[in-house]
Amino acid sequence: MFKKIGQRAKEPELMDDFSIGGTELREALQHLRLLNRIFGAAVPTLYGVKRLWLEKGKQRTLSILDIGSGSGDVNRHLLHWADSNQIDLTITLIDITEEACEEARQYFHHEPRVKVIRDDLFSIPEACADIITGTQFVHHFAANELPRVVDRMLKASRLGVVINDIHRHWIPWAAVWLATRVLSKNRYILNDGPLSVAKGFRSADWQHLGKALNTPEMFYAWRPLFRYVVVLNKPRSDSNIGVEQG
Repeated sequence: MFKKIGQRAKEPELMDDFSIGGTELREALQHLRLLNRIFGAAVPTLYGVKRLWLEKGKQRTLSILDIGSGSGDVNRHLLHWADSNQIDLTITLIDITEEACEEARQYFHHEPRVKVIRDDLFSIPEACADIITGTQFVHHFAANELPRVVDRMLKASRLGVVINDIHRHWIPWAAVWLATRVLSKNRYILNDGPLSVAKGFRSADWQHLGKALNTPEMFYAWRPLFRYVVVLNKPRSDSNIGVEQG
């Protein structure tokens, strides 16, 4: 595996097979929440949202749409941040599977600021939320699909997009392989955990994406623990394409 990790893995994850699912997928989503806490999965998303919010003038009302949200648990951190900054925040969680939507509804059942919808990226309307986020979402797509996916996320936003995804490297691969085997016997977790790292990204991948996109500004940076945050501002017709490396 360590020799092969130089290139993104191409095999689909079990979570990409919508013909299975059920209670085993619900259990996997519950275990994934624990892994997200252990590996600090929410931190890069919060970093990116704060960056866009500051750049766009610290508006007091903000809407976020989290695409491919799963349980949506990383959004707890966004809600706490909004509370501490007196921001009127609403969050829409969208996932293509009913299992993920049910987990999200249960997880946020006492939170009126969060709405859950079963849908997919290419069905949501343009300019439907201020910020579109995708946490551990875009690695599910092949390299030749990424520009279309991210462009669609930009079209759905009013301010910009925040992507939070995994750094492809042998250290997080080994850490995730070990953690999944200690914490779970669920086949989704055992298979998809290490595979998601192998399907992750390196700096060159984001550079290639930036060149393919018709967007005036793209920032990306490595963040602990072994993740990348990518922030894209909504394109303006009078701007040129540029990529800033953080």
